[in-house]
Amino acid sequence: MSELRDLYQQVILDHNRKPRNFRRIANANRTAEGYNPLCGDRITLELTVEDGVVKDAAFQGAGCAISTASASMMTSNVIGKSERAVDALFQGVHAMLTGANGAAVEGKLGVFAGVREFPSRIKCATLAWHTIEAALHGAAEPVSTE
Repeated sequence: MSELRDLYQQVILDHNRKPRNFRRIANANRTAEGYNPLCGDRITLELTVEDGVVKDAAFQGAGCAISTASASMMTSNVIGKSERAVDALFQGVHAMLTGANGAAVEGKLGVFAGVREFPSRIKCATLAWHTIEAALHGAAEPVSTE
C-alpha cells in the first residue's frame, strides 16, 4: 500500500510541477472561474465545445499542488468527451472524493482517492471539477467551494 501511495503522490507532484493544458484558448466558447477561499486556490477554465463534445480544455490560475494537479488531470481527461460523459465523470470523481458509497474512478484520476484522508483538501481537489460543471452549464457567477 505504501508503494501505491508513493506512486499517487508522484503523479500529483508531476502534474503540479508540469501542469498539462495550463494555457489560454483563443477561441474558447465556454468559461468559468472558481475560487477556494479556504486555501486561496483560483482557477479560470476555458473550453471549446462543438456539437456537444469538448474539443479543447485549458486552465490558468494559482493554487496548491492538489488543486493544480486536479485541474491538469481533469483537462487532460475531458478533451474528446461529450458533455454528458464529462457530467458523469464529474459525478464519479465527486463521489470518490466525498466517499459516497465507496465510489472509485478508474485510471489516473483514482490518485485523488487518497485525498479523502484529508477532509480539508477535498475542496482543493474538487475546485476544477465544480468549475467545469459551471462552464458547461453556463453559470454566470464564479464557483466557490464554500
